[in-house]
Amino acid sequence: MGAHEHMSRYGRYAGGPDPLAPPVDLAEALDAVAEDVMAGYSPRRALREYLRRGGPRRPGLDELAGRVQQRRHDLLNRHRLDGTLEEVRKLLEDAVLAERKQLARDAAMDDTDRAFRELQLENLPQSTAAAVNELDSYDWQSGDAREAYERIKDLLGRELLDQRFAGMKQALEGATAEDREAVEAMLRDLNELLDKHRRGEDTEEDFRGFMARHGGFFPENPQSVDELVDALARRAAAAQRLMQSMSPEQREELMRLSAQAFGSPGLMSQLDALDSNLQALRPGEDWSGSERFQGREGLGLGDGTGVLQDLAELDGLAEQLSQSYAGSSLDDLDLDALARQLGADAAVSARTLAEIERAMQDSGYLRRGADGDLRLSPQAMRRLGKSLLRDAARQLSGRTGFRDTRSSGAAGEPAGSSREWQFGDAEPWDVTRTITNAITRTAADGGNPASGLRLEVGDIEVAETEARTRAAVVLLADISFSMAAEGRWVPMKRTALALHHLVSTRFRGDRLELVTFGLRAQSMDIEGLTALPADREQGTNLHHGLLLAGRFFRQHRALQPVLLVVTDGEPTAHLLPDGEPWFSWPPDTETVAATVAELDRLGRAGTQVTFFRLGDDPGLERFVAAMARRTGGRVVAPDAGELGAAVVGEYLRAHFHGPADDAGWVP
Repeated sequence: MGAHEHMSRYGRYAGGPDPLAPPVDLAEALDAVAEDVMAGYSPRRALREYLRRGGPRRPGLDELAGRVQQRRHDLLNRHRLDGTLEEVRKLLEDAVLAERKQLARDAAMDDTDRAFRELQLENLPQSTAAAVNELDSYDWQSGDAREAYERIKDLLGRELLDQRFAGMKQALEGATAEDREAVEAMLRDLNELLDKHRRGEDTEEDFRGFMARHGGFFPENPQSVDELVDALARRAAAAQRLMQSMSPEQREELMRLSAQAFGSPGLMSQLDALDSNLQALRPGEDWSGSERFQGREGLGLGDGTGVLQDLAELDGLAEQLSQSYAGSSLDDLDLDALARQLGADAAVSARTLAEIERAMQDSGYLRRGADGDLRLSPQAMRRLGKSLLRDAARQLSGRTGFRDTRSSGAAGEPAGSSREWQFGDAEPWDVTRTITNAITRTAADGGNPASGLRLEVGDIEVAETEARTRAAVVLLADISFSMAAEGRWVPMKRTALALHHLVSTRFRGDRLELVTFGLRAQSMDIEGLTALPADREQGTNLHHGLLLAGRFFRQHRALQPVLLVVTDGEPTAHLLPDGEPWFSWPPDTETVAATVAELDRLGRAGTQVTFFRLGDDPGLERFVAAMARRTGGRVVAPDAGELGAAVVGEYLRAHFHGPADDAGWVP
């Protein structure tokens, strides 16, 4: 292998993403998306909402869109479009004043001639354009006056060219006759090329020849005739919108003045032909729109056209940021345009949002279901459950009598299984599995295990233990409409997800059933419960939920039955013998009797029952207190934000304390 194959090439950083920036952190995005999913949004809509809102340190699409609209507002309210007319008017005044001074001090001039000239200057039309045209044949006596008048023609020519070719006003300042001839030659050749392109008769050689002769007029360096047409058409359409945005009087003045551009009527003929060619080639551009300018800073034709282009670019960015069209994606964002209009920081923010959108799908947190829509993946559910359980543990650590979930399962009999060590684990090492992992890794790395082993953190496995009391746990979750209306819908789902993660990762010997009850009850998996929308369903059919809980307990007779009931209302529905629900408000005595009877059956079977009462409804307060007394259970009345910690705490209490001796009210 040659030495040159090892060489690297380096260069100065030239913009773009920060090369030292850390990878995009999806934790914040996933938490926000999951929160909206649990509130009833689809994952796709939830992701869109997060991208719109952004994060605490990152502007979202809505903020960027607001800045786009503010920039648009500022442009319209800062400028007015009569800058060229004002400049021409000032040059005309300078020319007339200089001429009058010359006439006054020219003693050799014939008095009749002087009087005639003064009368002619005195009676110039009020219209600037008419006055300029009338003075076209005037024999100026003052050199300064003649120079000022010629500057009007020069200005008009440069402004008209600047409308179509950005930067031409500055480039042609002080231009010679040869420079102007070069411009006219470029326009003739350009119109010839575009005319052939319209007819489909142009060739690649035609374009290359044109650029070889006139490429200096096009700093954009187009690589094809279509790129050339695109750039020219956008500018020409903005020039047309500029004229449409003027008052009729301003438009008429400029049209009449245009005949004086460079003192060459042929220039306007070439520009008109150019506009005609471009409009025919790009009819989809906005050639007839207008804007309302209300500012004080006068704009010339070229600068005004640039502002109209900015406004069009801002409108395009607003549409891209809205993401409201079919098939929209943040990859559609024109980051270069965003940087031009709002600065580099805005482009970096938009790029980060686009990376988050891609990474949320590429990372596996979102997956497409059979219906083609996005869903939270099991990987996302595990990560969320872990986060929510950590939050619950943090709340529990501040409560007397509750244990940190990291120690849960540490005491008890070995379960016969092991798992990878995690920070905070207090379980004993599984020495056999740990040594086996070290041997396997050493051999895979090309080492010789017989020569000695070096343990790494990833080798360590701990022996799982299970609490002496294995449990069959049913979480009964109220999904009546009041839960959503009172802001308890998301806390209920967060609670279910935290409990599910705790059982599935730390108490694998337990069995957990999630049962929802509204007008009816049904068993649900965690994915279904997390995505469950908030329906406007009346009914709190606790009776049906208890029936499903009893069936689950009978399927797991060897386990300690634990029932956790989350509700914010009295029972208002029960299941009839034919399987249909019966709803009544106020609660019917038959509904209450059926519910109590099912609770009594569960109590006689040794079920540990805990009610989590949400809200301050007096009827619910009386009902759950009475039920706790009948079943030897407990009542916990947490705030909605503390529901997860309360449920996890009661689950752990059932494991480590067995049936509660202090049954009754827990404030």
